Amino acid sequence: MNKKHVSAGILLSAALALTGCAGGAATGNAASVWASTKAATDSTPKPAATPTPTPTPVKTYTNKQLAAIITELEDANGQPMTVMPAAQIDQGLVKAKELRQNAVVTPAACADLAANNNGIPEGTTYAAGESISMKEETLTVVSAVGAKSPALLAGNTTKMAGMYSKCSNFTVQAGGMTLKAHVQPLAVTTSGDHSAGVLITQTTPTGDKVTTLVVSGSKSTLGASAIKMGAAVTPGSAPELVKLVDAVLAKG
Repeated sequence: MNKKHVSAGILLSAALALTGCAGGAATGNAASVWASTKAATDSTPKPAATPTPTPTPVKTYTNKQLAAIITELEDANGQPMTVMPAAQIDQGLVKAKELRQNAVVTPAACADLAANNNGIPEGTTYAAGESISMKEETLTVVSAVGAKSPALLAGNTTKMAGMYSKCSNFTVQAGGMTLKAHVQPLAVTTSGDHSAGVLITQTTPTGDKVTTLVVSGSKSTLGASAIKMGAAVTPGSAPELVKLVDAVLAKG
């Protein structure tokens, strides 16, 4: 697998958690009716108890269903997204875990963000696709994530949005090299119940820079993240990533 594909897998981990109501019994009022010279009491019957509605089951997704959603997507240039093999995704997740365990992140509170471990919560289903623009020299990765509870995805998105604002600058020491990262939170709005956006600029010791733009959204038990990485990616690409996220959430 080439280096670009490994990077896509790691990025994926940055891209890639009910209701019921009960009706109470209604209580009728007793009414007394007096007639003639005899007193007689007539109580009105109590209405039948309101049945308790059956909770609507949340929608769940298999990896195959999520992959089918990815196959319908196109990047900003009209190029179809190529579904990433499950093995490639899993390798990216393993790489992200290794980075989190072996890297020294300063400040330490930014470790999860540095390891890009914010898009695939534990116990979820997932699928992803990628497209490469040779002209722009960019890589775009879109992930779809299915959870058993809406709270899982909502909490994850909220957590990362908070981390974006707290980790404006951090460093990562790994493999004998130190990377500097600058984090710029972005105000983005997707069609989901929760949205988050960020631009991360990484600088190597030689001065080379790589920017990663991330837009995430979640709606009930379906989450999506779109990531664009390149040397000259700007916040101006956020609308195209919002479009990709919305396309995934529309399938929920």
